[in-house]
Amino acid sequence: MRKYKNTEGRVLEKIICNGCGKEISLHQGFPREGVLEVRQIWGYMSEKDGTQDSFDLCEGCYDKLTAGFQIPPTREEVTELL
Repeated sequence: MRKYKNTEGRVLEKIICNGCGKEISLHQGFPREGVLEVRQIWGYMSEKDGTQDSFDLCEGCYDKLTAGFQIPPTREEVTELL
């Protein structure tokens, strides 16, 4: 869950993991640790058509979630980080 200081500038104030409630530390508006941000706009053929879901997970909650997958996420090494 993301909280902003104001709606005009979208200045990020805090990120809270939706899984465990942990607050993700920020430095100048950027996370200082791994966090997964999910934004899903549901479309046709969905019972959630016309809605958007969004949530954030800390790295620990991400690991717990993906540990239960039948097919693990594809992971590849990235040499240039943005």
